[in-house]
Amino acid sequence: MKALAAAAVLAVLALVSVFVGVSDVSLDTLFGAGADGRAAQIVLASRVPRTLALLLAGMSLAVAGMIMQMLVRNRFVEPSTAGTTESAGLGILAVMLVAPQTPVFGKMLVASAFAMAGTALFLRILKAVPLRSVLVVPLIGIMLGGVVNAVTTFIAYRFELLQSLNAWTTGDFSGVLRGRYELLWLSAGLTALTYAAAHRLTVAGLGEDFSTNLGLGYRRVLAFGMAVVSMVTAAVVVTVGMIPFLGLVVPNVVSLAMGDNMRRSLPWVAMLGAGLVLACDIVGRLVRYPYEIPIGTMMGVVGSGLFLYLLLGRRRQLG
Repeated sequence: MKALAAAAVLAVLALVSVFVGVSDVSLDTLFGAGADGRAAQIVLASRVPRTLALLLAGMSLAVAGMIMQMLVRNRFVEPSTAGTTESAGLGILAVMLVAPQTPVFGKMLVASAFAMAGTALFLRILKAVPLRSVLVVPLIGIMLGGVVNAVTTFIAYRFELLQSLNAWTTGDFSGVLRGRYELLWLSAGLTALTYAAAHRLTVAGLGEDFSTNLGLGYRRVLAFGMAVVSMVTAAVVVTVGMIPFLGLVVPNVVSLAMGDNMRRSLPWVAMLGAGLVLACDIVGRLVRYPYEIPIGTMMGVVGSGLFLYLLLGRRRQLG
C-alpha cells in the first residue's frame, strides 16, 4: 500500500513537471478546440524528455550513493563527497582538450575512467588514515574533491575553457531535449543490475573479513560497485551536470525507516531520489518564474542543509 502511494506521488510530480514551464502547455492547448500542435510538439520534444531525465538521474544517483555508503561503511559518503563527481568533471575537461569532437558516449567512458580513478584514490587515502571516524571520512572526500576541482578549474582557466566546463558540469535540466538525454537509460540499466546484486552488496557492506568468511569475493563485489558508481556519475555529469548531496541524503532517510537490507530498501531509494529531484526542479522553475534556478543550485541548498542536519544528529549520538 505504501509503495502504491509513493508511486502515485511520483506520478503526480512527473505530471506537474510536464505542464510547468514558460511555454503555454495545458489540457486546452493540447486537446482543446484551438489546439494547433505546437503544445504537443513542446511536450514531446522538451517536457517529456526533461521529466524522464529527472526521473532517471534522481533514481540512479540516489542508488549510486547507497552503493558507496554500503561499501565504504559510512553514511556520509556519496559521489559528491568522495571526489567521484569532481574526477568525472576532470575527465570531461581532458576530452575537451585532447579530442573535443568525441561523441557523448566516448566522453562518458573517459569520465567514467577518471571517476573510478578518483574513487580508488579516495579509498587508498582512507586506508592510509589511522583515524576513520564517521565524521572524518566525508571530510577527507570533500577535501579531495576540492583539490581535484581546483586542478580542473586551473587547467580550464589556462586554456580558456571555463565557460565550456561550467556548461558541462553545472546541474541544469533546461537544455534537455529529445535526443540529448538517452544516455541516462544506461544508468537505469545499471540500477537494475544493482538490484540483482543487492544481496552481495549488502554482505560486502559488513566488511571484508566477514564477507570472505561467507565465501563472497569481496574485491570483485567492491570493483563492481565502484564501476557502477563511476559510470552512473559520469552519465549524469555528461548529460545534465553535477547534482550534489542527492546520493547522501536519500539513502540516509530510507535507512532510518527501513534499515540496511539493500534488496528491500533499494526501490524506495530510487523512488525517493527521483521524487526529490523532480520536486526541486519544479520549485526551481516556479521560484523566479519565468526564469529558472538550476537543479544543481536547488539541490546544493536543500542537500547541504539536510547534510548538516544528519551530520550534527550523528555527532550528538556519538557524544
